[in-house]
Amino acid sequence: MTPLQFSSGDLIADRRAEYAEGLLASGEAAAAADLYLQALEVAPGWVAGWYRLGEIRAEHGLPNAGEAFAEALRLDPADQLGAALRLDLLRGQPLVETMPSAFVEALFDQYADHFDHALVETLNYRAPQLLRAGLEGEFARVLDLGCGTGLMGAELRASVRHLEGWDISAEMLREAEAKGVYDRLEKADLSVLAPVVDAYDLITAADVFAYLGALEQIVGWVALALAPGGRFAFTVEAYEGEGFVLRESRRYAHSEDYVCDLLARAGFEARIGRAVLRMDRGAPIEGLIVQAVRAAQGVRRQSDGEDLAFA
Repeated sequence: MTPLQFSSGDLIADRRAEYAEGLLASGEAAAAADLYLQALEVAPGWVAGWYRLGEIRAEHGLPNAGEAFAEALRLDPADQLGAALRLDLLRGQPLVETMPSAFVEALFDQYADHFDHALVETLNYRAPQLLRAGLEGEFARVLDLGCGTGLMGAELRASVRHLEGWDISAEMLREAEAKGVYDRLEKADLSVLAPVVDAYDLITAADVFAYLGALEQIVGWVALALAPGGRFAFTVEAYEGEGFVLRESRRYAHSEDYVCDLLARAGFEARIGRAVLRMDRGAPIEGLIVQAVRAAQGVRRQSDGEDLAFA
């Protein structure tokens, strides 16, 4: 969180928080945390203040970070700042299986106007190119899940007759619209999609599932939404343990066994490769590059995907 990203609405509390940030910059983390607590005594309903106090405590080894994040979550159950994720990181045992939708939406709304520069030029982001390299031929109807600013759409456009992009962030969709590569754009929360059947020949998700966590629901949804023989192309950050994990970056990583098992149960035949998706703080982030084909005889029982909707 950027310090003082959101005002408390109280001049005295804001001023104390400003002084606290100055103390933090000079290396006095404990004093900064104490001053933030004083600010919160003046403005006890300040969600961003509680979150920032939790950050300072957690990042500098001070006690009671969890209590501060818990208070931020209590005050804002929609969790725009992602306090539940920080609590999971402190516990070391995730209780939240997917990111709060309000957090993801706010994150990308703020990121949209400099997303392409940051991701492509600074972090050497390659997921769209890696996915496109595994797709041959042309496609009639394509859905780009979590389309963002349209980086995946730009890779697909030349080989697609009808291209749709769905994203939770209105600002990202605005950037995508300016590129002019999609036939249709829609604001959609990928964690609560309504079932559709046999609608698409190809569904892509480039660097999207790092923000979902558990993939049972979305894989079940895609199995319904693809026509028989349709393709499902996506990336995830690679995890060498079991299942999936929330990393310090507040992004989920998934194991190859977990992904393979879900796809097999959903009736997909999958080919999985590995490659560096991007850089993060100077370190390469290895990912799984997944190309899956839905079996000719597929799922027909509509559900929310929790049981993978298999018949």
